[in-house]
Amino acid sequence: MTTYSPQTEAELAECIHAADAPLRIQGGGTRPVGQVVAHDLVEMSQMAGITLYDPGALTLVAQAGTPLQQIQDTLLAERQRLAFEPQDLRGLLGTSGQSTIGGVVASNSSGPRRIQCGACRDFALGVRFVDGAGTVLKNGGRVMKNVTGYDLVKLLSGSWGTLGVLSEVSLKTQPTPETSACILINGLSDAEAVAAMSQALSSPFEITGAAHAPVGVDGLPVTMLRIEGFDGSVSYRTEKLRDMFGTFDVSVERDPERLQAGWRWVRDVEMMHGQSGDVWRISCKPSDGPDLVSRLNAKSVLYDWGGGLIWALMPEGRDLRAVLGAFGGHATLMRSGATDPTIATFQPEPAALATLSTSLRAKFDPKGILNSGIMA
Repeated sequence: MTTYSPQTEAELAECIHAADAPLRIQGGGTRPVGQVVAHDLVEMSQMAGITLYDPGALTLVAQAGTPLQQIQDTLLAERQRLAFEPQDLRGLLGTSGQSTIGGVVASNSSGPRRIQCGACRDFALGVRFVDGAGTVLKNGGRVMKNVTGYDLVKLLSGSWGTLGVLSEVSLKTQPTPETSACILINGLSDAEAVAAMSQALSSPFEITGAAHAPVGVDGLPVTMLRIEGFDGSVSYRTEKLRDMFGTFDVSVERDPERLQAGWRWVRDVEMMHGQSGDVWRISCKPSDGPDLVSRLNAKSVLYDWGGGLIWALMPEGRDLRAVLGAFGGHATLMRSGATDPTIATFQPEPAALATLSTSLRAKFDPKGILNSGIMA
């Protein structure tokens, strides 16, 4: 396998234009999801650097190979952040290296705050990329605006490098809140926890994180509700939520370091680090979650997004979709200890949607060389 490390967009375009065999597209190599069929590797870490940052306009532009940590450090210095809370999946997937902003956007990586502010794709203002024919394309810009035709910014977000290779991304940033707090409700069943999270999210108290672990750090069930904002507002909303759930065993965490560690534990699914088995990511209606989990006999489970996202640690080589049957959502095999080619990484699409997806890939990657096989 030959490794190409382009340093400019022109070099990237030439590399893809000249390719006549499948290419594996890689940023920092921290999210190796799916089984890519590749002859050569295109490694993007040399195309790095923040090309524009305007804190006043809440706008940042960076080359795709820029380390995520560099971007977060730059924003932190101006008391800003990436609101969508991108995940660090190295511990879960057993990888190392530096996650890149291109990989974050390509995988639409979005953490617990998604329920309140949206996903990564909702904060992507613009993209530059090279399609499978070696043509440089751009869409969007540095401000939010209405679009006609394909919204390529959202189309590229979550496409896992199958429609084009990102060379530059423009992102909307967010001020870091003054303070935060977490309501901890102890001892709830899964169904009670989902109901409580739904009640909190339906309230006017602006929950920015809602998660439930049937087995928390101390071995007991814990439900977590995060509040962020100005100190006075956070204190007021905290008391209102304590009153709302006054019949349960409720406590409040305000220590910044413990709060950061607790939500990192949720965001990065730390309970499953170093644990053997396959890791599945299930997206579903929150109200359906407890019933779905009851069918799994999973080794470990974590609910995020108010119950709309479920992480499940399963025995190796077991097709979770076959266990669940048809349901209103989709399941993705994020980590596999057994290489069973009959278990698709991504949820098989309905016929009409599969036809549309195939047509889009043929349009943007006519040679079929970009991360070939990852969606199979």
